[in-house]
Amino acid sequence: MFTVLIRTIILYLIVIVSMRLMGKKQIGQLEPFELAIAIMISELASLPMQDTRIPLIHGIIPIVTLLVLQTILALIQLKSEKMRSILSGKPSILIKSGKIDINELKNEKFNINDLMEELRLQGYYDIEDIEYALLETSGQLSVIPKTKLSNVTKSDLNIKAKQDSLPVTLILNGRINKENLKIINKDETWINTQLKQNKISSIKNVFLALMDSKGKFYYQCYENKDNK
Repeated sequence: MFTVLIRTIILYLIVIVSMRLMGKKQIGQLEPFELAIAIMISELASLPMQDTRIPLIHGIIPIVTLLVLQTILALIQLKSEKMRSILSGKPSILIKSGKIDINELKNEKFNINDLMEELRLQGYYDIEDIEYALLETSGQLSVIPKTKLSNVTKSDLNIKAKQDSLPVTLILNGRINKENLKIINKDETWINTQLKQNKISSIKNVFLALMDSKGKFYYQCYENKDNK
């Protein structure tokens, strides 16, 4: 009895430490590979707890191995946008300009009832009031309402407002995303000009640069926390 108690405490602490090292994410926000690792860790920990014939080390080694694997995959995703896309996928646009993308719903196995429920939970009842609805890689639904209907001020005061658009990542970890440059009809000459205007000597110094929802150039460098 005492042996089972000690084994349970040890495995419990190992699982807590492992999950803590995986980062501060809620279960609903875990990427697919992170959720798979979390489930496997819980299963591996439960076996030595229930069966004292299984050496404790046989439960600890696989848990540590999975933790190392998760850490390596997380680091790879930080360095490579392509690998992040392969491992975690990309957000899917389910609604654009007030219209549902039926094909995207089918691809994501997301039925209309689930979509409407998610919209209601976020306080949106009319699809035509939504500019974008994105299904994130974590399974969460992000909603961008039409600008004239966001809160009260602009529509009620008859202020003309330019419609917000989706932010577009241009530089990540010191590397230019050429495909995204094409999306906004820009080239590398333009982005180099933006960097010079902001007194940035090299693209490699840029942690993140994007075209925000207002059409403005935003950046953040490695060496400091300054951004615009």
